[in-house]
Amino acid sequence: MHPDPGFSTDPAAMQAALDQLLVDLPATMSRDASWRRLATLNPLLADGHFLIGYPDWRGETRAWLAEGGSLFPAEVSIDADGKLFLRADSAAPALAPARIVSVNDIAADQLVTTLQATVHGDTPAFRRQLLAQRWWLYYWKIYGTPAHYRLTLEQDGKQRTVILAGSRDLPLVLRDEARLPYELTIRPDGVAVLTISSFNLADAAPFLDFTRAAFTRIKAEGVSTLEIDISRNGGGSDAIWLEGVMPYLATWPYRTGSTYRSMTRPQADVPSKLIDGEITTWRQPQLDNPLRFGGAVTVRIGPGTYSSAILFANVMRDFGFGTLVGTGTGGAARQTQSGGVRDVTLPHSGLVLSLPRFILDPPAGRTPGALLVPAAISR
Repeated sequence: MHPDPGFSTDPAAMQAALDQLLVDLPATMSRDASWRRLATLNPLLADGHFLIGYPDWRGETRAWLAEGGSLFPAEVSIDADGKLFLRADSAAPALAPARIVSVNDIAADQLVTTLQATVHGDTPAFRRQLLAQRWWLYYWKIYGTPAHYRLTLEQDGKQRTVILAGSRDLPLVLRDEARLPYELTIRPDGVAVLTISSFNLADAAPFLDFTRAAFTRIKAEGVSTLEIDISRNGGGSDAIWLEGVMPYLATWPYRTGSTYRSMTRPQADVPSKLIDGEITTWRQPQLDNPLRFGGAVTVRIGPGTYSSAILFANVMRDFGFGTLVGTGTGGAARQTQSGGVRDVTLPHSGLVLSLPRFILDPPAGRTPGALLVPAAISR
């Protein structure tokens, strides 16, 4: 079903890991125990669209909390060295930004290593970001949900220990998903910031209305510099940005990628077929669009930029429609992206194997291993 597993995986390492899964295999396992074993493959799959996970971790989390369950009591961040910190916007803001030394007498370094060994994603930086965002989920599935958490913290060279009760609040990432994922602000320096935190919208119409109003305001206020912030945009539908953003930015024909490899979906009497091809659809600019923006454009990327958001960034960069910017936050994912995710339910555990249907190279062509990073591309 996967068009090219070698795109992200090391076949020899994968085979060795699969063999290791069979060592000391118990006769039966719970679903969580199955996940803890199978999810050790996720870092080796090395693709944000290629993983073994839960069919509905969001719904399961909401149900767990509704039934009186609790979760890790604070939001966290993880730095490039793997150090664990309390976030200022966590449930315990008075304690932030202290470094977490240990939790329930387990060293934080060990916790990060253990949990990150089950996380999916393109690169270590990608997996580190995802683990921090869903720390409460991975802690729950590996260490359980104790009623209280004993945290040893370090701040300003001093250590102290606090006891926090498990939280029954909805985690931040789920609260953020419930908010409107787009807004326009015009800063005091006159720069317009168009924030789009997701292209995963059930109904495109409100977004199209929003962008039309946004570019109307941008023109009316004489804005000459526009920043499009997709630093937390994990992707969604390409149609959202193709229809809602590009009509105001494109100044010459463009396409969403260059070459691709895809695997067709098997039918009753027709097996899957591998196809190598080229994107031949060129989209035309709307040069007569009265709201088309003619000023300077930057696109802010970050470790949360992924999937369709990377395709958007590729187009903006490769066709010279904008400059990618960021503060040391790029390099978490590849420029060449997989997509068209399919889910296969594993029959005994109920876990899901997710895998991509295609691999798409950026418009400028594939540079093996190239990551999306802030860079100025002029034309």
